[in-house]
Amino acid sequence: MPRSVDELVITVAGHHGSGRSTNAKLLADSLGLKYLSTGMLFRERAAELGVSLEEMNRIASEDPYFDYWLDNRTKSESRKRGVVIDANLSAWMAEDPDLRVYVTCPFDVRVKRIADREGRELSEVEQETRVREDFEQHRYKAYYGIDLSNLSVYDVIINTSLFSVEAISHILKCIVDQYIASE
Repeated sequence: MPRSVDELVITVAGHHGSGRSTNAKLLADSLGLKYLSTGMLFRERAAELGVSLEEMNRIASEDPYFDYWLDNRTKSESRKRGVVIDANLSAWMAEDPDLRVYVTCPFDVRVKRIADREGRELSEVEQETRVREDFEQHRYKAYYGIDLSNLSVYDVIINTSLFSVEAISHILKCIVDQYIASE
């Protein structure tokens, strides 16, 4: 059932470099909603422990504590309502989400975006991204039985390589507006 904007819970997922965070932030800003990024929380925790992101993923693949901690944050924020959640598992972990969005684009585009954003070599980013996503795929399957390649849980899927950031932001805002207006 459609809600008022300030009661919405919208999840945004997608592989690294797909535009997930960019689009989730823009959507939260355009709607005046809180923005929660479990990826940012994960990176902050890695920094606190003094380990690389790759090492943090390895640790998380051996100990479900970090994933469960992130899941609890996702559930807690979704219960409060009025939030856009940027997370790989947000479509499954958020309680009673209104819209589940998945952003995607080709692997080579994602790698180039990450390399450009971080000022790194393409080959290095390509290898790291493959390892990271492989760890995540296996981890989520082992801990939750979730196959990240099964997109049937999503309400909206957008290929971000086809449109500008502004166009995607506009499309998502229109979808939310139509969702709220529907009866």
